[in-house]
Amino acid sequence: MSKTFEKLQPLLDKSMAFQTARSLFEWDDQTTAPFEAAEYTAKVVGIISDEYMKSMINDDVRKLLKKLQDDKEQEELTDTEKAIVKELSKAYEQLESIPPEEYRAFSELTSVSSRKWSKAKKDNCFEDFAPYLKKIIDFKKKFAGYRVKGDKKPYEVLLGDYEECFMIKELDAFFDLVKAEIVPLLKEVAKKAETIDKSYNYLNYDIEKQKEFSKYLAGYVGFDFNRGVIAESAHPFTLQLHNHDVRITNRFIENNLESAMFSIIHESGHAMYEMNIDDAITQTLVGGGASMGMHESQSRFFENIIGRSNEFWAPIYDKLVNTYPENLSNITLDHFIKGINKAAPNLIRTEADELSYCIHVIIRYEIEKMIFNDEVTVDELPKVWNQKYQEYMGITPSTDTEGILQDTHWSWGEFGYFPSYAIGTAVASQIFACMQEKMPIDDYLKVGNLTPIREYLRDNIHKFGAVRNTNEILKQVCGEEFKADYYVKYLKEKYKKLYDL
Repeated sequence: MSKTFEKLQPLLDKSMAFQTARSLFEWDDQTTAPFEAAEYTAKVVGIISDEYMKSMINDDVRKLLKKLQDDKEQEELTDTEKAIVKELSKAYEQLESIPPEEYRAFSELTSVSSRKWSKAKKDNCFEDFAPYLKKIIDFKKKFAGYRVKGDKKPYEVLLGDYEECFMIKELDAFFDLVKAEIVPLLKEVAKKAETIDKSYNYLNYDIEKQKEFSKYLAGYVGFDFNRGVIAESAHPFTLQLHNHDVRITNRFIENNLESAMFSIIHESGHAMYEMNIDDAITQTLVGGGASMGMHESQSRFFENIIGRSNEFWAPIYDKLVNTYPENLSNITLDHFIKGINKAAPNLIRTEADELSYCIHVIIRYEIEKMIFNDEVTVDELPKVWNQKYQEYMGITPSTDTEGILQDTHWSWGEFGYFPSYAIGTAVASQIFACMQEKMPIDDYLKVGNLTPIREYLRDNIHKFGAVRNTNEILKQVCGEEFKADYYVKYLKEKYKKLYDL
């Protein structure tokens, strides 16, 4: 460690502590805090956010950062230290551009608005959430405007907060490919959707039994209960304080068996990524996932590519049947596999099948672009949302709850996040193709041995945290940067076989 970096370290530790405290309040707010606490707790969150900003934006950090960016100083840094300096540079530039009073006000706003969204969703009333969403969008437009440079668009600034390798040009090309290759296949498959009966999925499933089986699934795929906990929330999510304290949530729907099972596998994929980050870099600026795209690749890999395969369920399907014998005793494993992979238009993104999933993301991406191009007002959003669902999926939400209010992301100001789900889904297919050349994945799954799979991901992706970006990781693991062809090939092969096309 260089002497300059050694001086910087305690300042970074202090800012990390404030971030951790803020994360704890976020976790509490979404899981166990009473509803009326939000507006009062927001003041505490605002003060912590203000202190975090002060810990980052000050003369001491500025001088040390400037010195560490010097070529001579760079030569003395390890690769990890260089990555930390790079992340600090980005974080510093972002925070420095925002007036402190606005940063604190925004932090307090999102602390309240997430609860307002949750209640509005429960009450099926977008109008109750709209005033908060307007304020959030105004802040995000202002913040993006502070940071925009050259010919970059404000929305690209927000995209870059989650995935630096994919701007509008790259996303448009990717989504155009999806629409050209997958939408026709989706329409072809939809004609045969009724040949698969999954009415069993919508029978009544005891919530307590769902919780028990979901906990079993989390442990089965690799969630470490010595370093992680599971709670309930309106929208499942993962939050990490460090690699020895990773927290996930789930939700349970009595008449939907799949929902909780695949949510817990998805969030466990996120959690394992965080748990496997090397001890040497946890609690640093590179102590999280490489990007949200790479993060989503891990959750989607376990949820879909592994979790919806026959090989995954073969060793454990009897346990599921024995948990709900009254509903599943006459449902064979083959029937169940066809059911969990059935492709049909669906209004809810988190409940979507693999084939149609990216269409849900495309809709959100196009609406976010409209918002930041000033092409739509907040009050018009429900109408635009419904029109796009009709255009792309042939179905229209009948309520705000199953339409514009279904996702929590905007209540936290997370504009630019949604494309990461699609990028991650495609990256998962690319990584899977590489892994198939290196190990007999199906053979491992058939005997319930996920250890070699987890270890491969840990050693090649997880442990590096954010030291490398998405394309750097793919280049290292697969020998090439992002290539969407793997995703298209994976979906075509899977669904043509499933539907005998």
